[in-house]
Amino acid sequence: MWEFISKGGPLMILIILCSVIAFAIFIERLWHLRRAKVDTDKFMQAILELIKRNKIMEAIDKCNTTPGPIAHIIKTGILKHDRTREEIRESIQDAGLHEVPRLEKNLGVLATIAHISPLLGLLGTVTGMVKAFQVIEHKAASMMPVNPGDLAGGIWESLITTVAGLSVAIPTYVAYNYLISKVDGFVLDMEKSATDLVNILSTKRELV
Repeated sequence: MWEFISKGGPLMILIILCSVIAFAIFIERLWHLRRAKVDTDKFMQAILELIKRNKIMEAIDKCNTTPGPIAHIIKTGILKHDRTREEIRESIQDAGLHEVPRLEKNLGVLATIAHISPLLGLLGTVTGMVKAFQVIEHKAASMMPVNPGDLAGGIWESLITTVAGLSVAIPTYVAYNYLISKVDGFVLDMEKSATDLVNILSTKRELV
């Protein structure tokens, strides 16, 4: 492995560093999203039932003991249960504006790595070819024959960095899209839950 890295030149260090960072971000985000995941239907059914029975404090306690962004925004809406529909919706939207960035934390870094890794590999390809042509120029200037062994170093660098860059970029891009799909699922659940809460609080207030 060290032989491949050394033959790939200094850009291999950057590519490997990108792979380590991408892997760390993926594991951290995967762990965070799994911790935040709850059975939304079951949670909302319990919350709506408590609100129908006018047990507001119990509904807030239920939100406090439930992890994840959905419970947080629902709690924000419940705290405004005696306000107008517009005020309740506005408070939930404000809470959502804080929760979504937390779900998307470091995903921009993951996307950047997916984009720059093949570019680093391409840069390694170019520098490797430059080295190969430098050898040819030196040999030609010295009136010496050029053999394949003289070009091996530059060709090695150009091929290895390209392979390494793509090997990092492809799984990183897949991981990024996977995490984005998970975040989108959270956002949809948040919107649906918020709408259900606003509807029942508004209806309850109108009946009062």
